[in-house]
Amino acid sequence: MRRASLFLLLFVVSLTSSWAQEKAAPSANPQDSSKATVFVYRYKQFVGAALAPSVFCDDVQLARMENGRYFTTTVEPGKHIFRSNDEQSGIVLLAAPGQQYFIRVDIAAGFMKGHGRLQLMDVQQGTYELTSDKLKPLDAGKVIAKDKVSVEVAHPQPPMQAAPAAAPVASTVAPATTMQQTAAPAPQNASITTNAVSPTSMTSDSTSLGDAARLARQKKQAQQK
Repeated sequence: MRRASLFLLLFVVSLTSSWAQEKAAPSANPQDSSKATVFVYRYKQFVGAALAPSVFCDDVQLARMENGRYFTTTVEPGKHIFRSNDEQSGIVLLAAPGQQYFIRVDIAAGFMKGHGRLQLMDVQQGTYELTSDKLKPLDAGKVIAKDKVSVEVAHPQPPMQAAPAAAPVASTVAPATTMQQTAAPAPQNASITTNAVSPTSMTSDSTSLGDAARLARQKKQAQQK
């Protein structure tokens, strides 16, 4: 009886330890603010549904993208190149720390078969498409780089709204025409110089000429006597 109880206890401890190790297994952390978060997703469409094109980051195969699935990966700040199995097309991503990016996998028609082509989406559009009810996390069996890819349920942060632009400040400087019209008038007591002869001087000159003529006549009469 004691041996059975001891065996049962050891079995429970073993299961608990194994469960704890699985929980502690390292996985990609999309919430790391020192890195950039990249969401890779694919529309659920009938065309090319059987295809599972690979997705590469810096020539490292991350996963094979299934129809209507998504996964998350984190990258260091800087330049990274994402592509699918079409080597002639790709995305040069200049990642910034704490930022999130959205890459959509499209199926492009080919001569023999379709192939994957990546497209960098706007944050608003990518957030809307990724959170669609038709998309599910990628099957873990399709993940190649298990230390770089997370297949947990994605929770992208909502895009921040831009602050409204400040209203332009009206200028307080008056136009040149207004300044000229409101210029102060000339002083009313300003002296004005003219060349006109005043009436007083004209009278004085007339009196002097009359006296001179009278004296001249008196002198002439005296000489005749």
